[in-house]
Amino acid sequence: MSDPNRRTRLGKTGPSVFPIALGCMGMSGVYGPADDAESIATIHEAIERGVTLLDTGDFYANGKNELLVARAIEGRRDKVQLSVKFGAMRGPDGSWLGFDGRPAAVKNFAAYSLNRLGVDVIDVYRPARLDPAVPIEETVGAIADLVKAGYVRHIGLSEVGVETIRRAHKVHPIVDLQIEYAVVTRGPEEAIFPVLAELGISATLYGVLSRGLLTGSKIGGKGDYRGMLPRFTGAAGERNAAAVARFQTFATERGMTPAQLSVAWVLAKQPALVPTVGARTRKQLDVLDALDKPLSPADVAAVEAILPRDAIEGTRYAAAQMKQLDSER
Repeated sequence: MSDPNRRTRLGKTGPSVFPIALGCMGMSGVYGPADDAESIATIHEAIERGVTLLDTGDFYANGKNELLVARAIEGRRDKVQLSVKFGAMRGPDGSWLGFDGRPAAVKNFAAYSLNRLGVDVIDVYRPARLDPAVPIEETVGAIADLVKAGYVRHIGLSEVGVETIRRAHKVHPIVDLQIEYAVVTRGPEEAIFPVLAELGISATLYGVLSRGLLTGSKIGGKGDYRGMLPRFTGAAGERNAAAVARFQTFATERGMTPAQLSVAWVLAKQPALVPTVGARTRKQLDVLDALDKPLSPADVAAVEAILPRDAIEGTRYAAAQMKQLDSER
């Protein structure tokens, strides 16, 4: 088992965290039904195994996910850091209503998150997306006010591009960017990662399993939003499943699960950054064993030969969502 005291620093000014973070979004129905008791037990076991950084968002199940995390960290607050995304607006039916990054909205969102999470301070607070109607300087400036007031410790960003990163960092030090990255999603390598390195900003990397595509996870029926994603549906979905089958075979030959291989590849490529895994059950926490199974340069090359950059068909989000991503511009 990996050393539970191992740490990776989030940027020049951020906290030191366990090298793998736990994303809690899937514990609130995004991939189909989830069991609260098992979710809480999973968070507890992750903490026992050394995980410190828990990621959530105020719009995950309209606040339900924050309430779940609050139950899980009760009596354990000193063992974890909370990364919270805000800004996405939803209707009572779960529909998406846009994004709000206005300063007053930022502080309003923070007030409700602090209350739902049952904490006095949020460790890393970040807008989930860029509000095209509000300069990033205003949004980050509002979070900086929360830092000065003691309600937030550090500021992060999510899914924004190079120009936005530079502008935000001039207002207040940014500790990390949340961005999707996997062996089948390597876009950040081109421009975003070099700028992060230049500015001393880290990254928390989500989608390292490509939402279960790399592990052979099947769409779970009603409520599983992957049914709307190009990589999982139609002829492309069938071809992608065949492509990742070779990846899964390689994992087995190396004595790893596909999830462990996915995370180990990310750690080998970006050792200073922090992959975020969305384990929903205690059994899925075996992905943490990737820390004990580092890949050699030959292994990395073999993985990339099996899944070259163009191996997977379809974008990571549906077309409408892709157009809204500042990180893709």
